[in-house]
Amino acid sequence: MSVSSQPKVTWRTHYALGMLAIIYIFNYIDRLLVSILIEPIKLEFGVSDTMIGMLSGVAFAIFYTVFGLPIGRLSDRIGRKPVIAVSCIAWSVMTMLCGVATTFTLLLMCRIGVAIGEAGGSAPSLAMVSQLYPARLRSRALSVFLMGPAIGSVVGLSVGGWIAEVYGWRWAFIIIGAPGVLLGIILALTVTETKTKVTSNTPTPTENFLDTFKQLLKTPAFSLLVTAASIATAAGFAVGTWTPSFLIRAHELNIKEAGLLMGVAGGFTSAIGTLCCGAVTDRLAIRHNGWQLGTALIGTGISIPLGVLFYLWPSGTAFYVGSLTVPTAFLFYLGFAFFAMWWTVPTFGSLSYLFPTRQLAQATALLFMGTTLLGVGLGPLLVGMLSDLFSSTGDNKGLGYALAMCIGLLSFTCVCLFLALPRYCKQVKDHPVQTYSANAAE
Repeated sequence: MSVSSQPKVTWRTHYALGMLAIIYIFNYIDRLLVSILIEPIKLEFGVSDTMIGMLSGVAFAIFYTVFGLPIGRLSDRIGRKPVIAVSCIAWSVMTMLCGVATTFTLLLMCRIGVAIGEAGGSAPSLAMVSQLYPARLRSRALSVFLMGPAIGSVVGLSVGGWIAEVYGWRWAFIIIGAPGVLLGIILALTVTETKTKVTSNTPTPTENFLDTFKQLLKTPAFSLLVTAASIATAAGFAVGTWTPSFLIRAHELNIKEAGLLMGVAGGFTSAIGTLCCGAVTDRLAIRHNGWQLGTALIGTGISIPLGVLFYLWPSGTAFYVGSLTVPTAFLFYLGFAFFAMWWTVPTFGSLSYLFPTRQLAQATALLFMGTTLLGVGLGPLLVGMLSDLFSSTGDNKGLGYALAMCIGLLSFTCVCLFLALPRYCKQVKDHPVQTYSANAAE
C-alpha cells in the first residue's frame, strides 16, 4: 500500500476548507430544520410522533444510504469538487420545495429529495479535507469542518424557529434553503481541487464496486468504527430532532425559546467541544496513534451521564436571560453538548490512516451509510415510537424517558471504540498509509 506525500498548506487550502465547512453547515441546517418545525407540521397535517419520526428519520436515511456509496465512488473517480457542488445545489432546491408542500406525502417526497442531494455532500467533503492537510494538522482541519452540525443547529434551530414563529413554518424552509444554491456555484467556480501525489510507482489497481466494498469491510477496526459511529449517530439525531419538542412539552418554552436554547447555547457549546477535540487529538496522537480513538472513547463516556440527567431532571428555572427562561436541566445539556460530538473528529480522521486516497471517499461513504441508515433512520423513529408508547399510559414525561433511554445507547459506542482501538493501532503500525509525524512538511 503506497504512502501519500504530505500536501503543502497555502491560503488556497484554508479557503477550500472554509468553503467546504460553510457548505457542510448548510447541509446540517437543511437537515435539522425539520426538528424545530415538528409542532407546527404536526398541527397542520395532524400526524403522530411516529410519522414525524418517519419524516425526519427512516425516509431520509434509506435514500441517503442507497445513493451514498455510488456517489462516493463517483467522486473518487471524477473528483470531489464537482460532486459536492452539484449535490449542494440539489439539496438546497429540495429544501425550498418542502416549504410549498401541500400534503404530508409531498413533504415526505421533498425530504427524500434532500436526502439524495446530501448523499453527495458529506463523504466527498470529508475525503477532500483529509486530502488537503498533512497528518499532523488533519484532526484540527476536520474539527473545523465537523463543526457543521453544531453551527448548523445554531442557525437551523434559532433562525428557523424565529422565522417559523413570525412568518410560518413554510417560509423557514424557503428562506433557509436558498443560500445553498449560491454556495454550490461559488464552490464550483473558485475552489481548486488538488491531487495527492503518490510516492510509490505501483500502478493503482482497477477494482469493481463489490471488490472495493469487501476490501473496506475486511480492514481491521473499520467494522467496529462503523458500528460505533452508527450508534452514536442514532443517539445524536434523536437528541437533535426531539429535544426542541422536549423543551416545549416538559419545560413549557415556546418554539422561539426552544430554538434559541438548542441553537445558540447548545450549538456554540458543541462547536467549541468539537474544536477542542480536534486540537487534543492532534496533540496526543503524535505521541501514540491510539489516542486517535482514545479521545473519542473518553469524550463519549463523559457525555452519557450528563445527557441522562438533562432528560430526567425535574422542571425548574435556573436563571433568566432577559425574558428567556433557562431551565435548570439545560445546564446538564451544555455539558453533554460539549462532549457528545467527540466521537466524530477522531473516528472520521482515522479513516485517512486506514485507507489510501483512491478509496477514502468510498470508505467515508460506507461509514456514512451505517450512520445514516441506523443513526438518522432509526434514532428519531425509535424515540417517536417510545414517546407514543409512554404517552399512551398517561405519563406526560414520556418524551423525556424515551430520550434518556436513547442516550444509554452511547454506552455501546464506547464498547465498540474500546474494541476497535488495539486493532486500529496494529493496522496503522503494520500497514501505514499516513504518518503522525510532528515534523511533517507543510
